[in-house]
Amino acid sequence: MQIAIVIFDRFTALDAVGPYETLGRLPDAETVFVAEHAGPVRTDTGNLAITADKALAEVPHPDIVVVSGGPGQTPQMENGVLLDWLRTADATSTWTTSVCTGSLLLAAAGLLRGRRATSHWLALDHLERFGAEPTGERVVTDGKYVTAAGVSSGIDMGLTLLGRIAGDEHAQTVQLAVEYDPRPPYDAGSPQKAPTHLVEQLRSQSRFLLS
Repeated sequence: MQIAIVIFDRFTALDAVGPYETLGRLPDAETVFVAEHAGPVRTDTGNLAITADKALAEVPHPDIVVVSGGPGQTPQMENGVLLDWLRTADATSTWTTSVCTGSLLLAAAGLLRGRRATSHWLALDHLERFGAEPTGERVVTDGKYVTAAGVSSGIDMGLTLLGRIAGDEHAQTVQLAVEYDPRPPYDAGSPQKAPTHLVEQLRSQSRFLLS
């Protein structure tokens, strides 16, 4: 089984690394980072680069597609090379997935029309523009499409799909191995829980301000 994790300039590192550390532990699976061009790809901070082992064109038919998100997603919305690749890969994939605003790229490729999906809470409403049905859930499965909410939820998505493919016990073993037992020091991880002024502050700074 081949897992292709899609990255691009200014992607968010954890969007890709979360599924890599969980879903990437499928038995006998090959995990490959792919981008429009092979080579180092910088994250949104500019301080970290992950190497795309292969160009998109070299991986036409992965079994699992994982699309990361991040600030660099916005210019990718009109990248015909990437969107065409997503359509081609999806035609034969067993699972097509995303983390954070990666779901907007799936939506822009026309893959989420009429389907339930999620994204980062700041971007969630934009899914409607592409005919998807946005939900506030952390991980959403609709057929073979599995979308995760913001950044850290990629870990949950990876474990969810790992359980579907390899069984609950294997997924639990991986969860234990990576010691994924979150106990955050603050209960502010969603707009429903965080202080209102912080929610509004992030909204005012977001690139997803609705016109």
